[in-house]
Amino acid sequence: MDYHFKDLESKWQKIWAEDKLYRAVPDKARPKYYVLEMFPYPSGRIHMGHVRNYTIGDVVARYKILQGFQVLHPMGFDAFGQPAENAAIKHKSDPETWTLKCIDWMKQELLRMGFSYDWDREISTCLAEYYRWNQWIFLKMLERGLAYKKASSVNWCPSCETTLANEEVVDGGCWRCHTPVVEKELEQWYLKITAYSDCLLDDLGGLENWPERVIAMQKNWIGKSFGVEIFFKLEKGDILRVFTTRPDTIFGATYVVLAPEHPLVKKLISGKPQEQEVLRFIDRVAKETKLARVAEDVKKEGCFTGAYAVNPVNGEKIPVWVADYVLMEYGTGAIMAVPTHDQRDFLFAKEHGLPMRVVIQPKDQPLVVETMQEAFETEGVMVNSGVFDGQDSSGAKKKISLWMEDKMMGKIAVHWRLRDWLISRQRYWGTPIPVVYCASCGVVGVPEKDLPVVLPKNVTFTGEGGSPLAKVKEFVETKCPKCGKPARRETDTMATFIDSSWYFLRFCSPQCATAPFDKEEAAYWMPVDQYIGGIEHAVLHLLYSRFYTKFLADLGLVAVREPFQRLLTQGMVLKEGEVMSKSRGNIVDPDEIIKNYGADTLRLFILFAAPPEAELDWNDKGMDGAWRFLNRVWRLADGLGTAAGGSRMSSQGLDAVVKKMHQTIKKVTSDMEGGFKFNTAISSIMELVNELYKLTEDEQRSSVAAQAVRVLVVLLAPFVPHICEEMWRMLGNKTSVFKASWPSFDPSLLVEEEATYVVQVNGKVRSRLLLSVDAGEEEVKQAALADPKVREWTAAKAVHKVIVVPKKLVSIVAS
Repeated sequence: MDYHFKDLESKWQKIWAEDKLYRAVPDKARPKYYVLEMFPYPSGRIHMGHVRNYTIGDVVARYKILQGFQVLHPMGFDAFGQPAENAAIKHKSDPETWTLKCIDWMKQELLRMGFSYDWDREISTCLAEYYRWNQWIFLKMLERGLAYKKASSVNWCPSCETTLANEEVVDGGCWRCHTPVVEKELEQWYLKITAYSDCLLDDLGGLENWPERVIAMQKNWIGKSFGVEIFFKLEKGDILRVFTTRPDTIFGATYVVLAPEHPLVKKLISGKPQEQEVLRFIDRVAKETKLARVAEDVKKEGCFTGAYAVNPVNGEKIPVWVADYVLMEYGTGAIMAVPTHDQRDFLFAKEHGLPMRVVIQPKDQPLVVETMQEAFETEGVMVNSGVFDGQDSSGAKKKISLWMEDKMMGKIAVHWRLRDWLISRQRYWGTPIPVVYCASCGVVGVPEKDLPVVLPKNVTFTGEGGSPLAKVKEFVETKCPKCGKPARRETDTMATFIDSSWYFLRFCSPQCATAPFDKEEAAYWMPVDQYIGGIEHAVLHLLYSRFYTKFLADLGLVAVREPFQRLLTQGMVLKEGEVMSKSRGNIVDPDEIIKNYGADTLRLFILFAAPPEAELDWNDKGMDGAWRFLNRVWRLADGLGTAAGGSRMSSQGLDAVVKKMHQTIKKVTSDMEGGFKFNTAISSIMELVNELYKLTEDEQRSSVAAQAVRVLVVLLAPFVPHICEEMWRMLGNKTSVFKASWPSFDPSLLVEEEATYVVQVNGKVRSRLLLSVDAGEEEVKQAALADPKVREWTAAKAVHKVIVVPKKLVSIVAS
């Protein structure tokens, strides 16, 4: 019987769906396992990055099913966002129609891959049944003071009259109309994630099964810094507060720099000759994006304000500048500049001819300002620092901090890099923020009984003129829930990160109509045991998900405070060393591969080509190799497995198969448990297949061979489920292979009796020997020297040295 993958794969996908094989139902009598891949944005097509991510998750889910776990493996769609609105403008459609059509296309592609999703739990974040709970959670935060509105600067396109994300600003202009982007002050909604700064940082210590790289990225983003807030006196009695983590450099501060947005700037320049120049500079900087302002490869610009500040430690008057590289969002919006010990300050001082003073010297060679080519940013010996001269700078930090606090020059402080989360978007395709504005009552949350606040249908999309919602009269005009007077709805919608910050909880009970999720089901399934996704989501998505989980735990809705127990960040799929993209013309279409080879072959190649966390470089020859291997396995099941009778004969070949079978069970189990080393697990299965192909015709008819093939099929099932289901039936089974049990191994059969020695002569492999594992070093040497193949290369030479690596290698040096 031939392996016809097209009919076979569609057949089993239909059976799985009809039998609801992957339906997840809480069962307290069994251990649970929740495996989740980051859900996709519905672009309409899946790419190889999706295929890799979801295949990894599917293998984990199927492996756990075979181990007897009650597995939850859901899928849904992160369906709100600007791309759908842009598509609606381009295609003169509406975002909902476009998005739902894309979801349908994408779901069909996922079904063709045969993933073990419980489709009864499917969610789409653009549906009111989901986003009503975004609104409900927002209102709970509003009640507790964690949701608030304040003025802040945004990227603004004057032509389209809309805010732009940083990635939508291209070369300083709007990506759509190319109009120069400016910064604009808008009243916008925030979530007070900073209220959770301490626990977001501290709880990282308990995430032992997260990649160290991700932990480091989260710590850096949260950014807890210990230092001193120093008080610099300004004109007219004002005090400028500057935070620094390097109080040991305070004696070297030769100027102060303010962010152009700092509230003191306009007061300082008022009436001074520099006033108009500084105002023009501020206006110019407002047209730059924050990313451009802090980019290391961009020249930093600034202006002298005409004002001076007093350095409190030495009474020195130092100039106050404004510069584009200082942002209001970081620290206090002001820095003390120590150009000899900070590289940004060094470059800025060189550019503008500002003074420089060395206050920390390396121990081996004193620094001279005039010959310095870069800032000296490491620890050293204090100089030009008054009573602290001669002290080690690292030890002096605390002493200077305490001294400054005692003299009331500053105060010891902790600062955080983390800022509150801006969630307002002036767009249509997102969750409406559930508040109204009343002239009498102010800001009023929509009552829970009136949720959801539904997006209106009759909306015109032009991409211009601000939020489309603001133009829908019947949406905007409403009544105040408190006093009944006319009121105005909020027309901002929520950032799409809101949708993905708690979706893993909704998957626990997606049909729940009375709460975001059922507490009992969440208590059973949470936390997610294995989360899988790209490293690009290592900070924001994961941070926001952790924040939401902690808040919902504080509400008493969920028992865990961390959502994801284990995290795997899979590598990207490349072609010829470059990331696949349409612009590069190097896309490999999964649909085309499935059409020509089948989903199982694609899965096998993806899993075998590289470890999950490593980059995978696409190679068409690898697909051919995977296809050939599956056909080899198919022939085993079709011939050797089905022809096996009840013979219990024993032979050297069958003994080798039994040993290899138990070794393979151990190896695959170990690789699955020890970090999902799918490539080496598959490699060990290939070795078992090779061993089975060595059997004679008589050996193939034995019960030992039949058992080995059964084990082979179960071991392969998580990787290539369709073909394994068919082979399982071919072997006489009446139920799904995923109702079988993961095989166990006999430790007594893992003991090696023989070892293969590679024999080298002058560094080149000349032979291989199979010797007893108990053979002594001298016995191994003599066997190697006596081997006919080795003697061909040593007969006319003198042997100078024989080196034995036990159970592995014999190296002979001869001349």
